Amino acid sequence: MSTLLVLNSSASGAASVSKQLIEETVTRLRSQNPALKVVERDLGTNPVPHLTVDSAAAIRGAEPANEVQKQAKALSDALVEELKAADVVVIGAPMYNFGIPSTLKSWFDHVLRAGVTFKYGDAGPEGLLKGKRAIVVLSRGGLYSSGPAQPMDSQEPHLRTLLGFIGISDVTFVRAEKLGYGPEARQQAINDAQAELAKVA
Repeated sequence: MSTLLVLNSSASGAASVSKQLIEETVTRLRSQNPALKVVERDLGTNPVPHLTVDSAAAIRGAEPANEVQKQAKALSDALVEELKAADVVVIGAPMYNFGIPSTLKSWFDHVLRAGVTFKYGDAGPEGLLKGKRAIVVLSRGGLYSSGPAQPMDSQEPHLRTLLGFIGISDVTFVRAEKLGYGPEARQQAINDAQAELAKVA
């Protein structure tokens, strides 16, 4: 049985374009494989906590010294196990101030763990979660994949680096851009992303 891990990170709820596109993609994948196991985390609604002194210490390998650290390590362990069990990871990532939502960054902060999802060796860091595939849906108010605003894109390069660091190099990015350019441009962006996702899925 294949397992799909779905991460939504928008704070816009039902109005979220990235979430809408993710839901359509999951529906399509389920129709192709009725036995597909889907694990979903809505980081916008139920965010992973940001790192603190206690949680950072526990996640980085220290033996938990108090209840807060124990809970932080248990959460990190659970998130890592979900990621390890997934064959495909689907991520909905809207652009907030040129980067990813802090809730999605917090999720990565809890799963990027030395000796667990990556390791350091003589040749440098090596990802330990090879063989997985990721589909990332990016939603953006402007145009950042080309043109003068491209250098301002701290969203897609960051996600590619984070995923690659843990060994996930088979990554497909689907962009819904120019959502803030008016109703017609918004609908065209959604239509184009839907068509691209239909091919990818």
